Amino acid sequence: MIAILSAAVAPGFALLAFFYLKDRFEPEPFSMVFRMFILGALLVFPIMFIQYAFQEEGLMQSPFLSSFVTAATLEEFFKWFIFLYAIYKHTSFDGHYDGIVYGVSISLGFATVENILYLLAKGISFAFYRAFFPVSFHALIGVLMGYYMGKAKVGPPRDQFKILSVALIIPIIVHGSYDFVLEVWQTSWLFILVPFMIGLWFMALRKVKLANQVTADVISIKQNKKEA
Repeated sequence: MIAILSAAVAPGFALLAFFYLKDRFEPEPFSMVFRMFILGALLVFPIMFIQYAFQEEGLMQSPFLSSFVTAATLEEFFKWFIFLYAIYKHTSFDGHYDGIVYGVSISLGFATVENILYLLAKGISFAFYRAFFPVSFHALIGVLMGYYMGKAKVGPPRDQFKILSVALIIPIIVHGSYDFVLEVWQTSWLFILVPFMIGLWFMALRKVKLANQVTADVISIKQNKKEA
């Protein structure tokens, strides 16, 4: 039991630490990061209940609808909603990269509880696969959502609604595509998802770099104004 729990939580905490330490300017309060992680973890249970209800009623069970609606839209909407109402207006969220930290925290809270439940049911032999694919995938989705949340936060108010919408739509599309591959190509999904995940890692790390660069530019402008 201890081995399974350790294997289930280790990837989430490792990825959270990785993206947390990528923050080059004023790291977020750990208490707030952990709070978002817990809120993300708690999302698993209402989402599982809703998905179970859909399954029992035989609603939206085609590969496309199951992937893009009952999985991607449901999960990403709840994460986006928690982000918007639990941290978006908080004083701790005051930088572009902050969005990535909180987005990853929420996503990894969700992924970690999901991983615990899966490994308890299926066994520790699936731990490596779960770490590389589902847990990492949720972290990268969190980067994408958080990047646009941060962009909306620091950008012009007139663009806020549009960017917040993008912060929801892009994760849904990426998440739905991932699940659709698993649903349709059940015997050859590995050949599609490995390059998919590699590309997603490159995209996420690019967002990390861009978000940090925005913060660096803002700090530089403020310093120049003070010197002037």
